[in-house]
Amino acid sequence: MYLEALGSALLGLVLAWAAVHRLPHRLPGRGLVFVTGALGGAFGALVTHGAIGPGHPLATPAGAVAVAAVLLSLLVRPASRRRLRRSATV
Repeated sequence: MYLEALGSALLGLVLAWAAVHRLPHRLPGRGLVFVTGALGGAFGALVTHGAIGPGHPLATPAGAVAVAAVLLSLLVRPASRRRLRRSATV
């Protein structure tokens, strides 16, 4: 169980790292993103493990990644309005 949680936290960190490098202008500080990814992965593993029980080595990390992705998506800010292109009639 502990290795499962640690591995899931590492998966959350990898997902957070990918988000920081893909969307740096739309996310808050890097520290917050990394903490959210790690805690989201660990929490997702706990919830998935509690819901489906032990003995599912692929489902638990998948649930952890899903919860971490949902929590990280809550941190994404909308794109700035300055970057929107407007038609000539506006």
